Amino acid sequence: MDWSIAAPPNLAARQRPKEWWEERWFVALLILLSAAPLIYPPLPPLVDLFGHVGRYRVSLDLQSSPTLQQYYDFKWAVVGNLGVDLLVVPLAKLIGLEPAVKLIVIAIPPMTVGGMLWIAREVHYRLPPTVMFALPFAYGHHFLFGFVNYALSMAFAFLAFGLWLRLGRLDKSWLRAALFIPISILVWLAHAFGWGMLGLLAFASEAVRQHDKGRGWLMSAPRAAVHCLSLALPLLLMLAWREGSGGQTDDWFNWEVKGRWIEMALRDRWKLFDQVSVGVVGAVLVLAVVIPRLTFSRMLFFTFLLLAAAFAVLPRIIFGSAYADMRLVPFAIAIAVLAIRFKGQTPIRFARVIAWLALAFFLARTAGVTASLAIAATDQRRQLAALDHVPMGARVVSMVGLTCKDGGWAMWRNAHLGGMVPARRYGFSNDHWQTPGAKLLTVIYEPAGFWKYDPSNLVRDPGCRLSSAFPVDMMLRNLPREAFDYLWMIDPPPHDPALLGNTQKVWQGPNGSALYRLPAGAATQRP
Repeated sequence: MDWSIAAPPNLAARQRPKEWWEERWFVALLILLSAAPLIYPPLPPLVDLFGHVGRYRVSLDLQSSPTLQQYYDFKWAVVGNLGVDLLVVPLAKLIGLEPAVKLIVIAIPPMTVGGMLWIAREVHYRLPPTVMFALPFAYGHHFLFGFVNYALSMAFAFLAFGLWLRLGRLDKSWLRAALFIPISILVWLAHAFGWGMLGLLAFASEAVRQHDKGRGWLMSAPRAAVHCLSLALPLLLMLAWREGSGGQTDDWFNWEVKGRWIEMALRDRWKLFDQVSVGVVGAVLVLAVVIPRLTFSRMLFFTFLLLAAAFAVLPRIIFGSAYADMRLVPFAIAIAVLAIRFKGQTPIRFARVIAWLALAFFLARTAGVTASLAIAATDQRRQLAALDHVPMGARVVSMVGLTCKDGGWAMWRNAHLGGMVPARRYGFSNDHWQTPGAKLLTVIYEPAGFWKYDPSNLVRDPGCRLSSAFPVDMMLRNLPREAFDYLWMIDPPPHDPALLGNTQKVWQGPNGSALYRLPAGAATQRP
């Protein structure tokens, strides 16, 4: 049968029978499969998440815990970085903290994938099989790094953009304006970057829609801006939040680093696998340019160009928050892939070949991430056995070894395991973040000195030049031992054993990990 897939709004394309990748059951299966990598781990093994879990415990129990009150202060504030924090509070009271965190985080990839599929459906009227090449970016570098508030806000933004497109297509501009006032606030509260992304997506799509109504580009842009005013209310919240909050904004136009962010868009564990995966998607985008049967949606391609420009302009650090430009990369690539569509008179056999290739790519990435997170979860379960030897309320300083293997490619899964000390033992840990204007938790335990905040928890071999960590011997030599009860070394690099003199090993774990009781801990058993 030699019938074709045509680019919308071709009526024949919209009326032809659905292919298997367009069926509702298959779309639902894709959404469900996107949650598979997070089913086995008791707590999602995302790099920063364990530090966040420690903060969630403080927010929940500070008022009732005298031990937590010795170390931390916590004040709620209206900031654009509250997504998971707000959801954890009611849910943890129902099912407990760690199950609540897992339930919230496991929902993020399916929501992101659902948003991607909805966007493609609204733009193309049908689902091109190429969309499956975009779906693995739900587990992009940003998510596996544990930027969960950002990832949640982006999931909200993609779902909201799908709704924005649908209401625009139905020409329900007034209803859309009314709905997106509260929606924009919700997305901003989850994370301000998600709100910014939603604004870029909405403006780009509306400018193209206005142009398609017969208006020139000079008129389309200002009219699109007027339509986007319903998204502007969080700007007032942003100004109030950032006024006087300080925080460094730095590292502009670092093209070498920006190039690495593109290379690392799917960074996980196996460098070759991750790099080849990005290369496959790059090849798909190149083929969409050179193959006459394929083209791009102007609406989404214009959106991609705006995102690419934003990536080029953004610095690496904004208001003390690092990796600002990196976070955009997986979604910019995903939008470019979602923009691919078929031209008229494209043989269905060609579409089916692409569909099977895209499905194979999606399944390969899903299987790879599932295996990677399972390996990490098994290791972390063994590492966290150390906490069985830590008394309630203890002061624990953790030192996590970072490796230079493959240039430090594999995600540093255990970097913030110390966050489980306050989460499970209501004690002190040294891996919280000092981010002016964006933090709710403040460490008030002054004897810790430099070891109050991240990155005091990250160490390396002197021969390794990772800028994110300190030489392990230097950190052991200068540690104020009287301020802590225990030293928790996790995946430690080679170090001078003499620097552990006058300590008592109370637990031995995998990869050289160990828990040591310090002299202060031996003399004073804390409640």
